[in-house]
Amino acid sequence: MSRRTRILVLSLVAALGLFWVFWATVANNSGVSNKLVSYNVVDSTLATVDLAVTKDPATTAKCSLEAMNDSYAVVGYKVITIGPGGANTPDGRTMPVRAQVRTDSLAVTGVVEDCWIVQQP
Repeated sequence: MSRRTRILVLSLVAALGLFWVFWATVANNSGVSNKLVSYNVVDSTLATVDLAVTKDPATTAKCSLEAMNDSYAVVGYKVITIGPGGANTPDGRTMPVRAQVRTDSLAVTGVVEDCWIVQQP
């Protein structure tokens, strides 16, 4: 390969790498993040999940929660809505949320599957 061809190929690889980094960090951002704080298995019909949801205070988000048994099978599922707000939180963006998830059998864990921003009409 000539020197000019090597420079062209390296430039193309660098440009594609930068594009991928941009896409992975900015374009793929849903505008909401979550952190599982704790869970509590109350009994064979109920589990509670505590999470912290970080989002713009003016937006509404939904999060899907799952309760799973010791075989990692889903025994309870619930989608919760987190409305606008956050003014009473220290940073104005992170809100503590507690949700109850009904279960079909005894769960051993509760998790946050996903969160997303709801587009308002």
